[in-house]
Amino acid sequence: MFSYHEQLTLRLAAGLGEVDEATRTRHSRFLLGKQQPDGGFAGREGASDLYYTSFGLRSLAILGELHGSVAERAAAFLKTRLAGHESVVDFMSLIYSAKLLETAAGIDIFADASADWRRSVADTLNALRRDDGGYAKGPEGMASSTYHTFLVLLCLQLIQQPIQQPESMVTFLLSQESDEGGFREIRASKRAGTNPTAAAIGALRILDSLTEEIIDGTLDFLVDMQNDEGGLRANTRIPIADVLSTFTGMLTLTDLEGLDEIDQNDALTYVRSLEQDNGGFFGAAWDEVADVEYTFYGLGSLALLHVPSHFTLD
Repeated sequence: MFSYHEQLTLRLAAGLGEVDEATRTRHSRFLLGKQQPDGGFAGREGASDLYYTSFGLRSLAILGELHGSVAERAAAFLKTRLAGHESVVDFMSLIYSAKLLETAAGIDIFADASADWRRSVADTLNALRRDDGGYAKGPEGMASSTYHTFLVLLCLQLIQQPIQQPESMVTFLLSQESDEGGFREIRASKRAGTNPTAAAIGALRILDSLTEEIIDGTLDFLVDMQNDEGGLRANTRIPIADVLSTFTGMLTLTDLEGLDEIDQNDALTYVRSLEQDNGGFFGAAWDEVADVEYTFYGLGSLALLHVPSHFTLD
């Protein structure tokens, strides 16, 4: 069985395969130019880090460009971070980047790691479990996070470690659902958001705990997030669409077989409006710089709008 992330990578690669070659070439060149001398990828400022390296490698993987010296240099960077003490987000970025390199280029950065490294990673992640069944953002965190609970679940799935008490995780996720539809990031949040909703639905899918009632409420919520720009907003208080929310919202709609409930032509027009002539994507209409993170969301959005109808993972 493919993991959630492996399925997503294959789906997005299939969608981008339907996009014109000029577009794929333009963004491939942009991304290849963003790889740093140490083999990693950086944000808009600063040095290479695991978070942005993950987005650089994910983008190259779905474009079919993660191989050869590009992959070897990325592996060298990742190996320098194996002994570090990382956040949940960086842990996930490291594990997923390693999985991409193994799948796309046959490089195993954990080849020399101890035999029980997977269990050690799982123990570190499970230390973030809280009494409500969710996972906190860090060791000092008291409140469980919908997004970080999803990240931990993805990471445990990638390293093939068991999910402890999955039923309590489901209980936490369901407690995050808003009466108006959608899901909150933390219990104290006043309203649901597109991105925590995507995280909650992704986790509930993995845990085989979606119900028709949840699906209906989520579809209604996400359809309302599309605005006149054509993209999706982060929540009801934010008037401007962004490509992150557009991607995660459309991914969730696709998973729930509801993508046709939004105007896909308007969504495509919006995503294309953020695309830059020299490659890369802006994050939203207010943006002025293309980076590897938003470029992944832009490419992912294009892919979701072009996935061939006959595509299947069976």
